[in-house]
Amino acid sequence: MSKNLRGNFKWMAVVSASLLGACGVPGDETAANGEGLAQGAQELAARDVSVRLSANKATFGAGETASVTITLTNDSRHPVKLLKWYTPSEGLEESLLQVKLNGEDVEFTGPHYKRQAASEKDFLTLAPGESLSRTLDLGEVYDLSRTGSYSVRFEVTTEKLHGNSAKAGLLKSNDVTVWIEGRAAASAKPTDPPTTIGSITFSGRCSTTQQTTLLDAINAASAMANDSSSYLNGSASGTPRYTTWFGAFSSSGWTTAKTHFAAIKDAFDTKPITVDCSCKKSYYAYVYPNQPYKIYVCSAFWSAPMTGTDSKGGTLIHEMSHFTAVAGTDDHVYGQSGAKSLAISNPTNALDNADNHEYFAENTPYLQ
Repeated sequence: MSKNLRGNFKWMAVVSASLLGACGVPGDETAANGEGLAQGAQELAARDVSVRLSANKATFGAGETASVTITLTNDSRHPVKLLKWYTPSEGLEESLLQVKLNGEDVEFTGPHYKRQAASEKDFLTLAPGESLSRTLDLGEVYDLSRTGSYSVRFEVTTEKLHGNSAKAGLLKSNDVTVWIEGRAAASAKPTDPPTTIGSITFSGRCSTTQQTTLLDAINAASAMANDSSSYLNGSASGTPRYTTWFGAFSSSGWTTAKTHFAAIKDAFDTKPITVDCSCKKSYYAYVYPNQPYKIYVCSAFWSAPMTGTDSKGGTLIHEMSHFTAVAGTDDHVYGQSGAKSLAISNPTNALDNADNHEYFAENTPYLQ
C-alpha cells in the first residue's frame, strides 16, 4: 500500500468556490463564467486545502467492504468554503476518485444528477485547521467486479467544482493501492410494486397526480427531442442555436449532436421508460447511466415549469442523454451561464454535457 502523504497542493478551485460562496446569491450563476473569481483565486492561491487518502487495510475479500477514507483539511488561516457536491460530505455523489486496475480506468457506476446552479446552501465551510473526513465504500459507485490491485486517488478539477472551465486548477491526493477481490455490483434497494400506464412504468410510490404530471413531462420531452432531431437533420451550419450551446461550428460536432438527438428521440419514442418518485433530494433528477431507461425525479422537478428553461421536459432530456445506450453524456457544468461558457471555451465538453443538450432542446429564449 502506498504511504499516505499529505502534501501541500495548490487549490485554485477551492478558493474560487470560497469567493463564490461569499459573493453569490441563491440562483446566481455568475461563477459559471466568472473570470474575476478565477483571477482572485490566483491572487489568494497557495496551499489553502490539502487532501489525504487512506485505507485501513491492504486487502479486501469479496465479502468485505472495500472502503477508503478521504480527508480534506483547511491549511490556511482563514475559513474556506467548498462546494459539497465535490466533497465526500454526503457520500460519493460524483466521481471524485480516479480508480484504476492494471493501469485502466475503472468505471464510475454511481448516479448522474441534474442540479440547479450552485447557491450558498450548496457550500460547506472549513475553519482554519479543520478537517472533513469520510470513509466510503468504493463498491457502491465503482465497478469492482474484477480481482486485482486497484490504485485510488482523489482528484477534482476547477471545472468539476463550480463550472468554470476557463481557469483549470486541480486538487489531488496521494495514491493508495489496495488488493480487491472481485464482487458483484451493489444491488438496488427493493421498491414497491410498479404501476404501468401504456408504455410508461412508475415506481417509488408516484401518486396519481404525479403520474399525470410525468406523462405530460414525457410528452413535452418527446416533442423537444423530435424538434431538436428535425433541426439537426437540416443544413449543417453555425446557427445561433447550435453555436450558443455547442460552440464553434464543425461538421463533426454537428454530426455528434445530430447522432445524440436521434438516439434521445428514439428513446422517448420507442423505449420502455420507467420514472421513479422516491428521491427526496433537492436536485431535479438522476439516473444510473448503465440502467436505461429508468429516471429518478427529485424535489426540484416538481416545481419546475413543464417547458422552458430548466423545465420538467428538459430535465427528462438531460437525464435521457446520460444513458450509455443513448448519448452517454456527463455533467461538466450546470446552469445556462455555465453551459454557454463551456460552449465557448470547450466545444468538445459542451457536446458531452447534459445541460447543453437540455438547453439546446428547450431553446428558451428561442434561437434560429
